[in-house]
Amino acid sequence: MKNLTSNRIVIIDALRGFALAGVCLVHMNEQYIASPPSENLMEVTNSIFDQILGGVIGFFIIGKFFALFSILFGLSFFIQMDAAAKRGENFGIRFLWRAFLLFIIGYTHQLFYKGDILTIYAMLTPFLIPFYHLQNKWILLVAGLFLVSIPRFISYAILGNESAFGLPPIMDGNSAVNIEYISTLKEGSITEVFTANAGHGMLQKMDFQIGVFARFYLTFGYFLIGLWLGKIGIFQNVEEKIPLVKKWLKRGLICFVIAMAITAGVFALSPQPVDFKSWLHVVGINVYDLSNIALTTIILSGFILLYRKKRGYQFLSFFSSYGRMALTNYVLQSIIGTFLLFGWGLGLLGKLQTIYLVIIALALISLQAIGSKVWLQKFRYGPLEWLWRSATKGKIQVFRK
Repeated sequence: MKNLTSNRIVIIDALRGFALAGVCLVHMNEQYIASPPSENLMEVTNSIFDQILGGVIGFFIIGKFFALFSILFGLSFFIQMDAAAKRGENFGIRFLWRAFLLFIIGYTHQLFYKGDILTIYAMLTPFLIPFYHLQNKWILLVAGLFLVSIPRFISYAILGNESAFGLPPIMDGNSAVNIEYISTLKEGSITEVFTANAGHGMLQKMDFQIGVFARFYLTFGYFLIGLWLGKIGIFQNVEEKIPLVKKWLKRGLICFVIAMAITAGVFALSPQPVDFKSWLHVVGINVYDLSNIALTTIILSGFILLYRKKRGYQFLSFFSSYGRMALTNYVLQSIIGTFLLFGWGLGLLGKLQTIYLVIIALALISLQAIGSKVWLQKFRYGPLEWLWRSATKGKIQVFRK
């Protein structure tokens, strides 16, 4: 499971690459809008086949692979803090500096795609540092409070379904603000897209993060789960943890079925349409997020179990180089995706059926994975990884092998 030349735990790289592949599929399927589509934008994807394929992506991927990606951020935090502690270093201050640099990278990425997650990771990092020294039971307790979205209910009690920044409701795809934004994506220059994403786009993203969708709070809960997984040494001693992983898989399946049944019941009883003006809508989305957590547990457990098998390893190890260069690949796939879709590039937004979007995403993932493998044969890091590492340490790191 380890790369003996660098002491990397390769299964973590493969899992990170696998998670990033899911993120790419979601973003391409959503056409890098990171907003609800206006009424006429997705007419080309209204066929039954498109609806089914989009539903499969929504059910099995949206909200799950982002969760895996976030868990792995928390795990990486533990690995770095633990390595520094073993060297007798206090890595906390440097990790804050590293987070600041990540925010700069993320905000640059935000200019292309307003759904950027790196800025959110950077904002949450300072709150993660104190948990490194806490006992596992306290980490799990706080993670549980975030994952059952206690902050969501507090936020809803204060804001309701209103924007914290005076913007139209986030689910209103036909609001004048949203229609103007999508028009900018379809027809605007790259400068106009950058301007929209830098200001209004950032505020709308924060609405999504701290409002009823509670992504900000869930992300921190996932960070803590990743930290806890590092503390129990799940990937350092995989074989010893297999009985525990199998238990997670069984419990995840049970919780998923229960959560989906409750979700369906709550939304069946709630007022229609779902506009989050009712507490029942909030309860429904909360239970649905619990089903996402359960399915994420199933995917994570299944990945670990399959990775141990010969055929599973042969397939899943394909993602390891892709995962080692996750930062570079994440930013690059957004630049390529927005170039294909937005008006400053090829202008294909709203013109491609879901099947073609999926094919493009799979092709992009494959090309990036192969390209990453070739790149890492000659270089130690991906370009952005090298830049981030060098700036963190304050000196140029060795780049070529």
